[in-house]
Amino acid sequence: MGGTLVLAGTPIGDLADAPPRLAAELSAADLVAAEDTRRLRRLAQGLDVQVTARVVSYFEGNESARTKELVQALVGGARVLLVTDAGMPSVSDPGYRLVAAAVEHGIRVTAVPGPSAVLTALALSGLPVDRFCFEGFPPRKQGERLARLREVERERRTLVYFESPHRLADTLAAMAEVFGAERRAAVCRELTKTYEEIKRGPLAELATWAADGVRGEITVVVEGAPEPGPADLSPEELVRRVRDREEAGERRKEAIAAVAADAGVPKREVFDAVVAAKNAPR
Repeated sequence: MGGTLVLAGTPIGDLADAPPRLAAELSAADLVAAEDTRRLRRLAQGLDVQVTARVVSYFEGNESARTKELVQALVGGARVLLVTDAGMPSVSDPGYRLVAAAVEHGIRVTAVPGPSAVLTALALSGLPVDRFCFEGFPPRKQGERLARLREVERERRTLVYFESPHRLADTLAAMAEVFGAERRAAVCRELTKTYEEIKRGPLAELATWAADGVRGEITVVVEGAPEPGPADLSPEELVRRVRDREEAGERRKEAIAAVAADAGVPKREVFDAVVAAKNAPR
């Protein structure tokens, strides 16, 4: 019947936040795959758990090769526990490849829910949390970073990023350039730890603050783009909205009418934009 892959959430700071099931799973596992085996030993010691299972490393550098070994163990009936340094495996951490491979082989995959820096930062940010998207770490190079940010420039959902402390100031400055200096954001530092700090304010202000240097693990929450008013919608945006509706199955006439109503502009304006785009030289 095969084994079971267990994805276990681990504390992001305070050891007391460890889910109650984590200790039981550490004791019951046949094989433990850990992003850092030394941290796993310290975690087990803090939870007063004796790990008798074989422990192997599973990190970015060996993830591809190690996945095959772990899948073989799962196919053979093993209960494999996957833990990362903090938070849930596969969320900007190793795990996705193993989960995908386990699913492909018909292996049962379950989880021990635990602390999440993404959700904790969202809850503390003071920004809308009804809809959000997680963007992980921005690219390190400035050009690539700006290009990635421009992809979500008009995203209306709240955005969540991870960032390293030594790149935080540059990233906040890039966000201020792309999203606007006054876009609200929150920098969440050292969540659940002794020196936890939540710094809220406009992006430009936060970039200036971070320029003096920031330490610790960082999660950045950025307010989504505002709903554009009629005057803000370019002909290109009107055409894009019509195309989106057509791709969803609406006829062009109905799509144009709906876009015009949403934008508060005459149908003729939307129609003319669509015609102009169709006749534009390629």
